[in-house]
Amino acid sequence: QVELAESGGGLVQPGGSLRLSCAASGSRFIFYSMAWYRQAPGNKRESVAVMANGGTTTYADSVKGRFTISRDNAKNTVYLQMNSLKPEDTAVYSCRGWDASGMDYWGKGTLVTVSS
Repeated sequence: QVELAESGGGLVQPGGSLRLSCAASGSRFIFYSMAWYRQAPGNKRESVAVMANGGTTTYADSVKGRFTISRDNAKNTVYLQMNSLKPEDTAVYSCRGWDASGMDYWGKGTLVTVSS
């Protein structure tokens, strides 16, 4: 059984930084492509950052230049470094990973609150 677990969320002041982690556990699960999504109250879930299997990354326009997605294959973990945070970045952030067969898995999410 594969599980994805996010961590690193919390309360941060505007202009601050956070690093989210998403660790995969389960027999023989290896991230191929992975992505971070977020959902703010009253809003639809949106894709924030995607890293394809070959390493190509794409970002939502609203986070370009501020957020960076990365991975540690040895730890089977994906990260989202978030800098220059704004109140509008407040949301529940969830990771999504795909295995070699194309099956996807979701974590339960971690809350990020940007407020003074």
